[in-house]
Amino acid sequence: MNKSSLIGFLLIGAILFGWMYFMQPSKEELAEQRRIQDSIMVARREAAILDSIRMAEEQQKVADTMALLAVEMPEVEEVPEQLWTLENQLQRITISNKGGYIKEVELKNYRTYDSLPLINFDPETAVFDLSFFVGNRLVKTSQLDFHPFVNGQPYEGGDLWTAEGDSIVFALRAYVDDRNGLRDENKYLEYVYTLRDDNYMLGFDLRTVGLKDVIASNINYMNLDWKIDILKHEKDNDRFINTTVYYKPMTENEVDRLDDRKRKEENINYSVNWVSFKERFFCNVLVARNGFGSARIGANTDGPKSSRYFKTMSASLEIPYDFRAEVNEFPMSFYFGPNHFQTLKSYGLKLQRQIDVGNFFLIRWINYGVIYVFNWLGSYGWNYGIVILILTILIKILLFPIAFKSYKSTAITRVLKPEMEAINAKYPKEEDAMKKQQAVMDLQRQAGASPTSGCIPMLLQFPILIAVFRFFPSSIELRQQSFLWADDLSTYDSILDLPFTIPFYGDHVSLFCLLMTITTFIYTYVNNKQMDTTANPQMKGMKIMMYIMPIMFLGIFNSYSAGLSYYYMLANIITFIQMFVFRKMINEDKVRATIEENKRKPQKKSRFMQRLEAAQKMQQQQAKNGRK
Repeated sequence: MNKSSLIGFLLIGAILFGWMYFMQPSKEELAEQRRIQDSIMVARREAAILDSIRMAEEQQKVADTMALLAVEMPEVEEVPEQLWTLENQLQRITISNKGGYIKEVELKNYRTYDSLPLINFDPETAVFDLSFFVGNRLVKTSQLDFHPFVNGQPYEGGDLWTAEGDSIVFALRAYVDDRNGLRDENKYLEYVYTLRDDNYMLGFDLRTVGLKDVIASNINYMNLDWKIDILKHEKDNDRFINTTVYYKPMTENEVDRLDDRKRKEENINYSVNWVSFKERFFCNVLVARNGFGSARIGANTDGPKSSRYFKTMSASLEIPYDFRAEVNEFPMSFYFGPNHFQTLKSYGLKLQRQIDVGNFFLIRWINYGVIYVFNWLGSYGWNYGIVILILTILIKILLFPIAFKSYKSTAITRVLKPEMEAINAKYPKEEDAMKKQQAVMDLQRQAGASPTSGCIPMLLQFPILIAVFRFFPSSIELRQQSFLWADDLSTYDSILDLPFTIPFYGDHVSLFCLLMTITTFIYTYVNNKQMDTTANPQMKGMKIMMYIMPIMFLGIFNSYSAGLSYYYMLANIITFIQMFVFRKMINEDKVRATIEENKRKPQKKSRFMQRLEAAQKMQQQQAKNGRK
């Protein structure tokens, strides 16, 4: 075996061992960390129970004082709902005085697939409810009436807009009544919303002022319930895209998610930095600067029976509370916006890890490079069909040396075909398999061909194929971008809607998918004609499998991103052009002459070949001894 062959085998071994190492899940280590955190949490809760016992007498005194002073949160009243709209260049946020919560969010720069305003969630079913105990009574903020303030001053106006480069500080307060039933200005619960111009992140601070003697003194946490019904924004279904609840632990850099295909709910018994209700191209994120105490998350499709409804997502979050403090502040923020990689990354919270670009590190980093080039090309304002074309050309140029080496090896194999057939005729018996293998390897070494030269290019190209398969369906840049007959490259392009559904195929005909399948079939045909099955008869079965693959692609990609089918079609066409160029570059007569010249040269056997021959002789000797 020559030096190139040895390097080839070493590369294959390195790639395979690297793949096995990095594909090993790290869940066990994470589980161990979480078990430790669970133990800490249990200890903390036991301490809280002891505190509650020690504070029982103090609580009774506080309760007696409250009864004497008649100080309590206001009773539930039927108050008319008042809505305020906070608006910047990107969002239109509607907030209600009933509960003081965000009732509706509209993303101004986006529309639904049927040209309606893009509303993140159903405003009629949204829940945002903070609950705590006042004495023995459970109080929920959804029962309270909140009063507006702007920049710290009472506000009696209507909707608010941010000036360019400016921000709005909009606060809502729920007051405590004194013993005369009048508002106590020194005791209130406050939500503070800070909306900045040209920013998707909305500041949200929770404050309690003067409630030390109102809220029960034996609690360390208040509970926040957040639940929304995601509305349908895209025309296709959510195949291969993770629309579920994502979250980031405070002590880890990785982002985790609820696998709602296995379970509808999950308890998270450790501190969480943020929780996100993520759909395909948009997400609703609640961030706690210092972390939520714990969380219970859920995602299911048991919500409203409506064609506009997609999925229900929920989170029950623990908010730390110090009952000894006169003022409690819990800084948070909301992100209502697109799953745009650079936008999410800019906040430094690992929010971009929600975008499914692959979990394996190599796939992920390839996609990071693809995203950078894609955004760079898109910044010139070109049509995204042209951007995909240029991106495909750049990837093919990058892979050109690998493809050339693969084609050259195929050309050498074609030249060696007569001699390969002669070797097969010389060693037809199964017991001569070792001799035949050695003769084939000697012939390849003399010709300057490596048995690994065909598989190494495939191994190196495979991660790129997987990376772009992840990238295109998740790329919001392609959303509602038209090209040729496709009106949206992020979803399927239908040139014919069928009156029935074909199993595994669907109820429409995607032209880009059809063209991709045809070009793949032609490429398979041309490639199989060049493939030599003389040295390896098992390759005949591989040829049949390669013809089945385009048919499978037709069913898989028919309801998938048109941009991805378009990319694969372009890749096939460029490959045809490359093969034509390679034929001009590689003269098979010159290859044959080089092979004959190499045969006349003395060939130095590699250590691998020496060991192989020694093993062959030992096998032959053992066979002879067995016959005796």
